[in-house]
Amino acid sequence: MNSEELFLRSKNVVPGGVHSPVRSFASVGGTPVFFSEANGAYLKSVEGKQYIDYCLSFGPLLFGHRHPEIQEVVEDTVKKAWSFGACEPYSLELAEFITSRIPWVEKIRFVNSGTEAVMSALRVARAATGRSKILKFDGCYHGHLDQLLVKAGSGLAGLSSSDSKGIGPEIIQNTLVLPLDDEDALEKLFQEQGKDIACLAIEPVPANYGLLPQRTEFLKKCRELTNKYGTLLLFDEVISGFRVSFQGMAGLTGIVPDLVCYGKIIGGGFPVGAYAGKKDLMDLVAPSGPVYQAGTLSANPVGMRAGLKTLTKAWNENPYPELESKTKKLTSGILKLLEESGENDWEAVTFGSLFWLKGKTKNTVRTITNIPSDHKAKFAIFFHKLLNAGVYLAPSGYEVGFLSTVHSDEVIEETLNKTKQALKEIK
Repeated sequence: MNSEELFLRSKNVVPGGVHSPVRSFASVGGTPVFFSEANGAYLKSVEGKQYIDYCLSFGPLLFGHRHPEIQEVVEDTVKKAWSFGACEPYSLELAEFITSRIPWVEKIRFVNSGTEAVMSALRVARAATGRSKILKFDGCYHGHLDQLLVKAGSGLAGLSSSDSKGIGPEIIQNTLVLPLDDEDALEKLFQEQGKDIACLAIEPVPANYGLLPQRTEFLKKCRELTNKYGTLLLFDEVISGFRVSFQGMAGLTGIVPDLVCYGKIIGGGFPVGAYAGKKDLMDLVAPSGPVYQAGTLSANPVGMRAGLKTLTKAWNENPYPELESKTKKLTSGILKLLEESGENDWEAVTFGSLFWLKGKTKNTVRTITNIPSDHKAKFAIFFHKLLNAGVYLAPSGYEVGFLSTVHSDEVIEETLNKTKQALKEIK
């Protein structure tokens, strides 16, 4: 069976034929590729075609697909147990490893996804403050929980509307939404409603609606105002945690959040998330405190051991400077090829090992309103040409790309050769 036949079959039994919307290729058009194997920096489709992968399961594969050291741990664990639903030592080892290396993580609770982590952290914030309102920002994504699946509504500061059918107005009435990179709007809202806001939630490096690097001054203003008004600051580091640096954006900026959410890398590629923070806040969680949260499969032993091996390698080897250098080498090479082919209106936004290709703009894009209007259509053409050449990017112009340690100079050179061929086809 080829990908097209499998997709037709899947649409008969699965909504849209996929288990997560972006996989459907709806943003870029065409039929999604069905993959059957992955190894190192490569994916193999059901047709047997090999692709260089820069999606990397949307970020968790810091050391590439099936790194031998991590695979060895996974195989060893599967021989011992698949799931306990009971206490085990593996989550303890991972928790001790993280808390001993990140000072603001005094206690941590493992869950099964980033969405679950944010949902639980917000529950803690409301309980700790006795307040109901949550503040988020347009362009930040915190998973598909009802209260944060919202967007700015009428344009008036603080008003919001549902970003999905099935979410009633009563659910989001306590969700406030502001634009990113606007200290004046932030200060005004806190002056008006600060004493009612339980939590300010933000991706400190927004990477779910393009790559929108924020000024440190803006993040510091978030911390300043939350301190002033008794609001908790939640850093959603599901993507950036252990990816942009071992201590994430909190470590790079020196801004200490009250609560932090992790995902992606801490499970080594398996479905793991976590919320963490100061001891007094985390001790509000059952069974220590009155905030209920549970998960039958939380702290699955395979994910715990794969995550510990991944983080141990990251701590010991510090791959971050090299990853940043390789990311710049890749993107500068692509931009040079685009310019040589007459496509000189592209630019790359990079942050550590994250990258985003988009049309040129006069200033750094920090808000979604400044993303070029033709970006989606333009990226779709580029995406399919690279796909045909054997380079796999995330199938949306608003998703970012990732590099791993196995994206060697040779792999990058192979990517650039494929890109050169793809651009000839575009021309």
